[in-house]
Amino acid sequence: MPDFSPTEYAVPGFVALVLIEMLWARRARRDAYEPRDTLTSLAFGLGSTVSALLFGGVFVALYMGLWEFRLFDVPWAWWAFALCFVLDDLKYYWVHRFGHRVRWFWASHVNHHSSQHYNLSTALRQTWTGFLTLGFVFALPLVLLGFHPAMIAICGGFNLIYQFWIHTEAIDRMPRWFEAVMNTPSHHRVHHATNPRYLDRNYAGVFIVWDKLFGTFEPEVRGEKIRYGIVKQLGSFNLLWAVFHEWIGIAQDMWRAPWKHKLSYLLREPGWTHDGSRQTSDQIRSDWLERTGSTEKSVSSENLIAGDAEAA
Repeated sequence: MPDFSPTEYAVPGFVALVLIEMLWARRARRDAYEPRDTLTSLAFGLGSTVSALLFGGVFVALYMGLWEFRLFDVPWAWWAFALCFVLDDLKYYWVHRFGHRVRWFWASHVNHHSSQHYNLSTALRQTWTGFLTLGFVFALPLVLLGFHPAMIAICGGFNLIYQFWIHTEAIDRMPRWFEAVMNTPSHHRVHHATNPRYLDRNYAGVFIVWDKLFGTFEPEVRGEKIRYGIVKQLGSFNLLWAVFHEWIGIAQDMWRAPWKHKLSYLLREPGWTHDGSRQTSDQIRSDWLERTGSTEKSVSSENLIAGDAEAA
């Protein structure tokens, strides 16, 4: 069993790419970086690394224990790694989708969306509290199928490395064939947008085909300025507030809510309230579609045509 962590080898490349993008921003987009925002992103990255070191061993032990009950013996072969990578990316899609659709998961994942800037340093905004959610459960089927936990971890590392470069505005569109299959900066800008058109779209890690298959794909539209961040912006560069604000919000909502609604503030989608005082992403999107006099189907179809034309 190889002892190999791809992300450790990728760190120098991450640093180099951030520096290159900073040079690009200095010439082309001075507002792409904000010093306090970038420092917050770097602190997020450091904290998430510490969190993984502290709690990662628990999940490794769980996976290794479950692996003893595997259905098959998957070998350490190239085809097994390829299959594991694809299945792990499918797993990532669903973990990511739950991360936006269940508030308990969102309280951890919101960290990644908390910046109002979109640059390579934003990719470093990884959660400190992922161990509090049940995201690890999504990998259990792969373990039971016989993929060794180390193989899954290696594939997950390469998945994370791939996702780093798509957090940029320096790249417009990739070739049409690439945009059709792979996640790209254009597709991922949509995911980080707070525009009603884009909310809760493009959950893909590496392969955008999952979004097209499961009906969550939305192409980037020319001429519509993207607003990044979260629907209710943090309004602060305070690191601890950025890390824990949604957990605090959940606790406050559950404390104030009637007993029959308390669990709903944990398990329903972000923005849901029992009294309708806030809106979910679906409600925001629905209101926008009604105001513009469009249907979701027609808007998506028009956008797809525009996106394909630009990428061609």
